[in-house]
Amino acid sequence: MGGNDPRLKRPGDASPPAATRRRRWRTGPYWLALQVVLSGSLLLLFVLPILALFTYGPFDQIFLQLRDAQVREALWFTFYASGISVLVAIVFGIPLGYVLARRKFPGRSVLESLVALPVVVPHLLVGLGLFILFIPGSLPYRWSEALGFPIYYSVGGVVLVMVFVSAPYTVLASQLSFRAVDGRVIEASRSLGAGPATAFLTVTFPLALRGIITGLLLSWARAVSEIGGLLIIASFVYPGGLYDGPTTTTISIFIYDLFNNGNLQGAAAVSSLFLLMAFAIFLSVRVLERSGWLPWRRGDLSP
Repeated sequence: MGGNDPRLKRPGDASPPAATRRRRWRTGPYWLALQVVLSGSLLLLFVLPILALFTYGPFDQIFLQLRDAQVREALWFTFYASGISVLVAIVFGIPLGYVLARRKFPGRSVLESLVALPVVVPHLLVGLGLFILFIPGSLPYRWSEALGFPIYYSVGGVVLVMVFVSAPYTVLASQLSFRAVDGRVIEASRSLGAGPATAFLTVTFPLALRGIITGLLLSWARAVSEIGGLLIIASFVYPGGLYDGPTTTTISIFIYDLFNNGNLQGAAAVSSLFLLMAFAIFLSVRVLERSGWLPWRRGDLSP
């Protein structure tokens, strides 16, 4: 009877225990293959549409579009307006992220939800809301006109839309970065005689900087890609205010107009040109990070 007891089988006669088989599956080639398949599928979704654009708008068409003055003006204006929106996010978004991360006050959860709301609302809603807010005859409209900051079909309207849709990324990234800074480090600096402002500038902000930069890059990317709100309030831009160039538009609307006019190859070529520029910017940030030129080391604090 004892010889038939499965517990008395010799090791060579027994199959590996179930736990061992599961561990091998999670650490062996099957687990690696699963990671490759899932990751590769998403990467294909990223890469194939981009390859399609470059195929339909080859490099000779890209260089042809680059020589077009209207394309260059739309590109320059897009970078100019998005740069202003990033400056606004720096001045107002970083302090708000710090307040949400380090201060406790009634209604903070409501404020956090309000800050995140522009990330999820339909973008046409942004343009419609600003259109109604600054409708001719309203108090905000009269104030903006009196200050020489018109909204409709102006750089002011473009910047307002860009800030609305992009600044939340800076606020949320800053909040996560400030919250991740160890409070004991801040307290140590305070115990050595640093005041609140000194502790912020010398300890908290440098430790949170990498996450803040990430948020600013996301804000810039979101700003340059905006189209829905701009179609309502500033589908093209006249000279005036902070912009004194020729009548133009953002690159996203420029591409949209090419597509609507049936110039599919031109739309693909301009899209490819802008993708090359954006890729160069993000690649430069990564190269500078790896080379040590940016003010943090790889692996430092990030959200």
